[in-house]
Amino acid sequence: MKNAVIGNNKQKANLIVLGAVPRLLYLLQQETSSIELKTECAVVLGSLSMGTENNVKSLLDCHIIPALLQGLLSADIRFIEACLRCLRTIFTSPVTPVELLYTDATVIPHLMLLLSRSLHSQEYICQIFAHCCKAPDHQTILFNHGVVQNIAHLLTSVSYKVRMQALKCFSVLAFDNPQVSMTLVNVLVDGELLPQIFVKMLQRDKPIEMQLTAAKCLTYMCRAGSIRTDDNCIVLKTLPCLVRMCNKERLLEERVEGAETLAYLIEPDVELQRIASITDHLISMLADYFKYPSSVSAITDIKRLDHDLKHAHELRQAAFKLYASLGANDEDIRKKIIEAEHMMDRIVNGLSETSVKVRLAAVRCLHSLSRSVQQLRTSFQDHAVWKPLMKVLQNAPDDILVVASSTLCNLLLEFSPSKEPILESGAIDLLCSLTLSENPALRVNGIWALMNMAFQADQKIKSDILRGLSTEQLFRLLSDPDVNVLMKTLGLLRNLLSTRPHIDQIMSTHGKQIMQAVTFILEGEHNIEVKEQTLCILANIADGTTAKDLIMTNDDILQKIKYYVVSYSEDTNGH
Repeated sequence: MKNAVIGNNKQKANLIVLGAVPRLLYLLQQETSSIELKTECAVVLGSLSMGTENNVKSLLDCHIIPALLQGLLSADIRFIEACLRCLRTIFTSPVTPVELLYTDATVIPHLMLLLSRSLHSQEYICQIFAHCCKAPDHQTILFNHGVVQNIAHLLTSVSYKVRMQALKCFSVLAFDNPQVSMTLVNVLVDGELLPQIFVKMLQRDKPIEMQLTAAKCLTYMCRAGSIRTDDNCIVLKTLPCLVRMCNKERLLEERVEGAETLAYLIEPDVELQRIASITDHLISMLADYFKYPSSVSAITDIKRLDHDLKHAHELRQAAFKLYASLGANDEDIRKKIIEAEHMMDRIVNGLSETSVKVRLAAVRCLHSLSRSVQQLRTSFQDHAVWKPLMKVLQNAPDDILVVASSTLCNLLLEFSPSKEPILESGAIDLLCSLTLSENPALRVNGIWALMNMAFQADQKIKSDILRGLSTEQLFRLLSDPDVNVLMKTLGLLRNLLSTRPHIDQIMSTHGKQIMQAVTFILEGEHNIEVKEQTLCILANIADGTTAKDLIMTNDDILQKIKYYVVSYSEDTNGH
């Protein structure tokens, strides 16, 4: 059986259909089976699990995992290794629920014990951990069972495979996890601190896979706050290593991983963004991500070419992500990005790609660049970016909607030339519908965009906004549990109630409700900023010719104004 199925998916499927799996599992678990027979069964099962995803599903349906975990209690190392090898293959398949590793609480401690048995057991167990650590609670379980101490010494193992799997383990443990990252900084292996070991693994003479994974470990530790962003191991080692990975000489996967990790590393730090932008002509190097594969003749391996054509969209996604991080804060960098060849066309194309991930990354990139006043007035206008953006907003998943609507907020600022055409394309209704969303981020963006739209707008736009929102919805937003929604709604009211004729006009139609809302907020339990915005609205109303009567004839409001003047002026005198 073993010889028939090795490397032959058809034969594997045949044996499974013929019912070989339950029989093999039966022999594997029989007390009377010899250890040689059990081992052979585990080897055949391991080979079957190497086949298609359907094969793995069939094995899972026969409850192979509990049977193999049971096998790990044996004393025979060859049998243990065969079980571990099969478990490794099954757990690394995308169809296997990783939770199966954590259902029995005795499994993880037993695997920790097996780490000392052999090089193979170390390699397979680290690989299982690295693959099954997908969520914060997985990180916590492994951390609490001493995974850091148990695998740290494997980073100096004689076996490259063991070193590599241990390194991968550390990268998934440290990701977005301050607790693990703070521990890693102080771990010693053979008298050397872990970060120093990671830095050694970044050197150019090490295999690319090792350089990349070590760079990830250091990146995640830096993002989790356990290594400073100005530390030499980040600035002089990790960042340049990740930029090297973006070179067009590298394989597609390496370029994707390099760019995405670098985007994550520099995202919150303007100094790292500046350094990255001038390292190895990174900005122009990323332009190559869109011309892939550049010369077909350069790829002699036809299988590789086929694979790369199928995955070229991942390169575009990675490039957009990295551009978004590079341009997050610095005006000069944004200018350089936009001046890269065909950049705006590429973003516009990205907004209509079939891949949701590429669309999201393109919107993020656009959002990052839309923070620039200069670009809003020039490139954004020349390329009518608002058109594809409005199209994206029609029916996109929430994560895209949040970023796209944030971008729209910027395009609606008063100095942006896109403001007029966006209005004409029916933006008011679209934004009013966003304020009805369950998602607080979308409510904030919808109301924020309306607030920007109402700033110094003419009477017609203001009336359209009020009509589109309806007074009921406006008041619903004023009692929204999210304070950001409340603040932006007050900002919208303040912008609507500006310039005397507008104030009088709006107050003549909506005066009663607006005064009720103001009273309602001044009486509520709100922070200083909310009350301040509300009082600014009153100040605007008081500026009206006829509107001011609504304050002068409202004793309740006058008492409140008096209260705030007296109590808060005493406060400031006290300071």
